[in-house]
Amino acid sequence: MPERDPDCPFCSEEMRSRAVEENGSVFAIEDSYPVTPGHVLIIPKRHASDFFAMTSQERRDAEGLLRILKERIARDDPSVSGFNVGMNCGESAGQTVMHAHIHLIPRRDGDLEHPRGGVRGVIPEKQLY
Repeated sequence: MPERDPDCPFCSEEMRSRAVEENGSVFAIEDSYPVTPGHVLIIPKRHASDFFAMTSQERRDAEGLLRILKERIARDDPSVSGFNVGMNCGESAGQTVMHAHIHLIPRRDGDLEHPRGGVRGVIPEKQLY
C-alpha cells in the first residue's frame, strides 16, 4: 500500500498542516463537520483504507492519541461528560473518505434528548431498546 494516495484528501499536506496533535504514525485534526464542539479525527499518516487496513502500530498510536485528546478535551471543557468513539468502514457503513479515521466526539449531558444506544443510532430504529 502506498504511503500516500495523491487523490486522497487525508493524504494532503494541507490536511497534515491542520494537525492539532500527533502520536507516532497518526495525527489528529478538528472535524470539518463536527457533531459536537471538540469533535476530532485521528488519522494514520500512511494511506490505509479503513481500520482493518491499519497496522498494529497505527492502531496502538491511535489509541494513545485518543487517550491524550480525551484527557485534554475533558480538562479544557468541564461540560463534557462522555465520548463517542467510532469508525465507518466501507461505503455501506457510511464511510465517505476512503482513508481510515477515528471519530472522537465529546458528549454533554442534555445534548440529545435520548442518548441511550449511542452508536446504535446509525440505524435509528435500533437505537432505543
